[in-house]
Amino acid sequence: MQSIRKQILTVMREAEVKRLLSSQEIINRDEKYGGIHFKPLPVVLAKGEGAFLWDIDGKRYLDFLAGFSTMNQGHCHPRLVKAMRDQAGKLTHTSRAFFTVQHGELAEYLTKLLGWDRFLPMNTGVEAGDTALKISRRWAYRVKKVPSGKATIVFAKGNFWGRSLAAISASTDPNCYTDFGPYVPRFDKVPYDDLKALEEKFKEDPTVCAFMVEPIQGEAGVIVPKEGYLKGVRELCTKYNVLWIADEVQTGLCRTGARLAVDHENQRPDILVLGKALSGGMYPVSGVLADDAVMLCLQTGTHGSTFGGSPLACTVALEAVKILEEENLAENARKLGDVLKEELGKLPKDIATEFRGRGLLAGLVINKEFAEGWDICLKLRDAGLLTRPAHGQIIRISPPLTITEEQLREGLNILTTTLRKM
Repeated sequence: MQSIRKQILTVMREAEVKRLLSSQEIINRDEKYGGIHFKPLPVVLAKGEGAFLWDIDGKRYLDFLAGFSTMNQGHCHPRLVKAMRDQAGKLTHTSRAFFTVQHGELAEYLTKLLGWDRFLPMNTGVEAGDTALKISRRWAYRVKKVPSGKATIVFAKGNFWGRSLAAISASTDPNCYTDFGPYVPRFDKVPYDDLKALEEKFKEDPTVCAFMVEPIQGEAGVIVPKEGYLKGVRELCTKYNVLWIADEVQTGLCRTGARLAVDHENQRPDILVLGKALSGGMYPVSGVLADDAVMLCLQTGTHGSTFGGSPLACTVALEAVKILEEENLAENARKLGDVLKEELGKLPKDIATEFRGRGLLAGLVINKEFAEGWDICLKLRDAGLLTRPAHGQIIRISPPLTITEEQLREGLNILTTTLRKM
């Protein structure tokens, strides 16, 4: 009987294998039926664990992208998998029409951990950013007494916080905003890491109610500001009665070697925006933290989200942050970030002109005369490492924060060996 069962299972497995499409067939199907708004690296992934990914043919890769800094806890962390499975079998969604245990539990944990009065959950980073802007405008009219319809929000040039109409209205990248207008009005931009320009804007326009900025600009190519920039932002926002919105969707939750990127200068924004790693890569979760005087400008009926704050989302987010804390992943990012900087700093300038980064959020700027970033990423894929370029010539390096030093060095060896061979 056991032998017959084995034979049946073998036949079933063989039949399943025969039904599988090849990598190229899967790619072709995507390109035929999917929207052509993104250019994926040509590899078809089927499994992830820790710092590793496997394609449908069983080839293993080191992940140096981590879902654009989302998988801080690593792929399929056992605690996250268990939390999601357990909650999915009990209660997944109610909407905020009712109370649930999980919503308040997450809010209490995050506010006590991070030091704000309240947490408002959403789903994606761009939704959280948009929520922060709505809060700021409501505060402008209700507290700062900006004339109705005149509230202005300032952004740093080079910002990236999503693809919604509001986000592209704040963008200075033509690829983001061209032919999508008209744009959201009263969005102004100033150069990043330029306190003088920021103060001039605040001085000349009393309708400015908020300044939204990434403590480190990620999508722009991992641009780290000069020491003191964040301190200066805090001082200017306080001086001119402007809310400081820190967009930590990518930099937050241990990625840069500290719990938050603003912690490197011991500064506290008025509004903190979180996403990506808050989800652990399991289920979309984002949110905004602020004190009562700001957050309570939103009242019943003025904002909401069907899925934001669902029991499943809150369960996943709570476990995701506890993993980061209990496994001391900020310290791991800080320590391995030093290794990253030291090893990549050894590359000759004719290959890489600059290393940028903090913790395990880094970018390697490739000499334009040497090679194209896309071509390098294809070679790295062949050698067993996955990442993508930013702005053509910047190789992103943002592995899961659970990566070990041995695994990191393996990946760096692949990277540097591939570059030297090219």
